[in-house]
Formats: sequence, C-alpha cells, structure tokens
Amino acid sequence: MIRVIVCDDQTLVRTGFVTILDAQPDIEVVGEAGDGLAVVELARRVRPDVVVMDIRMPGLDGIEATRRLAGPGVAEPVRTLVVTTFNLDEYVYEALRAGASGFLLKDATPQQLIAGVRTVAAGDALLAPAVTRRLIGRYGSRVRAADPPGAAGGGGANRSGLAPRELEVLRLIAAGQSNAEIAAALVLSGETVKTYVSRILAKLGLRDRVQAVVYAYRNGLADEMGEY
Repeated sequence: MIRVIVCDDQTLVRTGFVTILDAQPDIEVVGEAGDGLAVVELARRVRPDVVVMDIRMPGLDGIEATRRLAGPGVAEPVRTLVVTTFNLDEYVYEALRAGASGFLLKDATPQQLIAGVRTVAAGDALLAPAVTRRLIGRYGSRVRAADPPGAAGGGGANRSGLAPRELEVLRLIAAGQSNAEIAAALVLSGETVKTYVSRILAKLGLRDRVQAVVYAYRNGLADEMGEY
C-alpha cells in the first residue's frame, strides 16, 4: 500500500483528493492537514510514502513545509508531490528547489493525480512535460549557478564531470522528456537511458529528475539545447 497524506487549506479540494486516492486498491490516505505546520508534524509522526502538498496556505506555506520534509540536510526525506496552478510558476520553481519530487496542476484529472502519487511513491520524479520549460526556464536564470541543488561547488566542476552523451541526456531531461522519448531521440534502448540517468544523478550528487532539471537550468545547460 502507498501511504499518503493530503495537505490543502481548501476543505473541498482536500476532500476531493482524499476521496479519489482512498478509492484506489493500492493507496491509503493516512492523514489530512490544512496547513504547513500541521503536515510537517503529521508526516514526521506517521512517515507516509507521499505527501500531496498545496503551495499557498496560511501560516507555513507548502514551499517551506516541503523544505522541512524533503530539503537539503533532511536525514529521512519524505517524497512530496506539489499541486499548483498555472499562475504560480515561481512558487513551483521554489518548491522544486525545496525538494519536491514533482508537481501537478490543480486542473489535473483524477487519473493524473493517481498516476502522480504512484510515480512519486516509486521513487521517480514527476514533471509535466508540457509546462516544464515554462515553469523552470522562466525562473532558472535568476538563480546563481554557484549554488546548484544537491551538489557542492559551482556548476563548472560538476558539468565537466559529464560525458558528452550524458550531457545530451541531461538536456533532454531538462526539456521534460520521458525515458522513452529520450531513447527514441538518441536511438538508445530504454535500459541504456535508465543507466545514463542514474549515472548523471550520481555524478552530480542529485536525488532525482526534478533536481536534474533545476540543475540544468541553473547551470545554463538547458539554454544550450539543440533541436532533437
């Protein structure tokens, strides 16, 4: 069973998410919270597999709550799936930097919410390809390359550690492409792409694909992408 906490300050939204997720045979909602402080305390107590997190909430917002649950220095991070709207681009970027494993839009279908929870619970990162460049590309250039998430030192040292093919794969990850799409673009097998992704994360000291996307934008790699 995938154990989930749902955090949203709007009761109707929260109830809707709980109803959708609890109806799945492999998902159990083990708690609800209406603000950031409550979800941090609850998650630390019950240790869910995934927290479905709103961003804008009274008191402690979803960004800071995510940072406390999954950010740098957290010994046992809790996977967090942020739910947001199109007009909150900058908040989404900050949430990804804070350690979120992915995001969905609030107009996502029930099937997308369910799939998102399963994806994050499995240890994968969830990025909506259609909005990845819009969300991260707009704000990535504002962040100093000297402070990449999950890696020490400046972007140059980390960047020089990647082989040319690994750089190609990273740029396609930054474009929001799935492993299958990357495999097709580079004429590789799916298993080979998985190997490249794992190697990139290990070399750069990153946790997942979300951090890889942020890293690519913060270090100017996404800006160098060609057309594939």
